[in-house]
Amino acid sequence: MQGKPAYFVDPTINGVIKEVKEEVNGKTETIQLERYDAPKATLMSYIIKGILSQELPWGLVLIGAMIAIMLELTGAPALAFAVGLYLPLSTSAPIFVGGMIRWAVDQYLKRKFAHQNLTEEQLIAETDKSNGVLLASGYIAGAAVAGILFAVFAFLPTLEAIQNSFKEWAKTGNPFYAGEGADWLALIPFLVISILLYLVGRDLFLSGKKSGE
Repeated sequence: MQGKPAYFVDPTINGVIKEVKEEVNGKTETIQLERYDAPKATLMSYIIKGILSQELPWGLVLIGAMIAIMLELTGAPALAFAVGLYLPLSTSAPIFVGGMIRWAVDQYLKRKFAHQNLTEEQLIAETDKSNGVLLASGYIAGAAVAGILFAVFAFLPTLEAIQNSFKEWAKTGNPFYAGEGADWLALIPFLVISILLYLVGRDLFLSGKKSGE
């Protein structure tokens, strides 16, 4: 009986193989592979596979549903709580910082519109129309576009070579990318965009209003 070859396909997105060993000029070299994470897609794939294979741990699902109901009854948003549990700390920490900035801007806007005797719904509508929300939306859109560009660079060989050349330069010439203090230096641009978001939300910068208005 003749066997058939089997191939293991490891995609660039949610792939599990991070490096491979290849023979180059008689020497074995380790080549790093680009792999991009997609947490939401991974979660949905686990749920779909569990349902189709009838191996989904329904007990855990029901326990989670009961916890969500309890949170809603106490007034806490269950979805935000669940997202905080699911996402890694490296992702949820910036979300927390953004939430604190939104809270600070909302406190300012509440004082600003206090004399107008607005209802809670009207006040929420005013805060949702702030320039800070628009800038934050731009942050989200920019991150999404950047993610798409990274994926395009990873799939196209010509662009991948350009990306690799930039990486090699960044490792030696960009202290924000690699080095002993890279993690701390990376906080500088994060603080800059956070402060910018707060200032825009307070209409202190890029408000589009002339002084004296």
